[in-house]
Amino acid sequence: MNEQIGVAERVLLRRDADGVAWLTLNRPAARNALSIGLMEALVGELDAIAADQAVKVVVIGGSGPAFCAGHDLRELRAQPERSSYEATFQICARLMMQIMRLPKPVIARVHGVATAAGCQLVATCDLAVAAETARFATPGVNIGLFCSTPMVALSRVVGRKAAMEMLLTGDLVHAARARELGLVNRVVPEAELDQEVAALARQITEKSPLTLAIGKEAFYRQAEMGLGDAYAYASEVMTRNMLARDAAEGIDAFLGKRPPHWSGT
Repeated sequence: MNEQIGVAERVLLRRDADGVAWLTLNRPAARNALSIGLMEALVGELDAIAADQAVKVVVIGGSGPAFCAGHDLRELRAQPERSSYEATFQICARLMMQIMRLPKPVIARVHGVATAAGCQLVATCDLAVAAETARFATPGVNIGLFCSTPMVALSRVVGRKAAMEMLLTGDLVHAARARELGLVNRVVPEAELDQEVAALARQITEKSPLTLAIGKEAFYRQAEMGLGDAYAYASEVMTRNMLARDAAEGIDAFLGKRPPHWSGT
């Protein structure tokens, strides 16, 4: 096990263990608000992880009492200029796209509150496990700033009516309701959160990394296509996947009733 510290004055922590990179947002006094520095640190660390063959799964969590309270409003108000606002939302969009394009599954470990861009981060991650006490909201409407960028991710993982209700009211949604809506996968007692996340991550690390990369890319690409195009694309992906060594190994192992030995090719 090793620990690497992200840039920007330790606003991001990294701990690697058993094929899992645990990234921790480390601005507890600011409820882990997504400052430009923190987002840049995440982008840089995810770039490194993309090329790190030892990492098969990424977990994103937060230190202190909250997962993430969204954008850093103090930072935004300190530089009330178009160029500053554009830089903030552009790096945020880049981060969210990078999570989706990362060839490794990303799990959100959620405790406390995940609001605005913090809720967007949860919605963007491939999977999410939340503590029973976690709460979610897109409350920008309450301060005159509609959660338009969080809306992009939110509206792609929950139904339209539910997304609009969250966006128009800004109300907090309890973890159990978030699971009903499809925003999170699992809800557990807070004391069991790390154990549950680790078990889920460990289960995924046992799969072929090549297959995970192929499947994750295909999932998001086909979701934006029409039905016919999606089937045509998925058929090509399946064909390409079948030609991989790991597919042959996995099928032969299944037929031979033995554990597979993945090569990642």
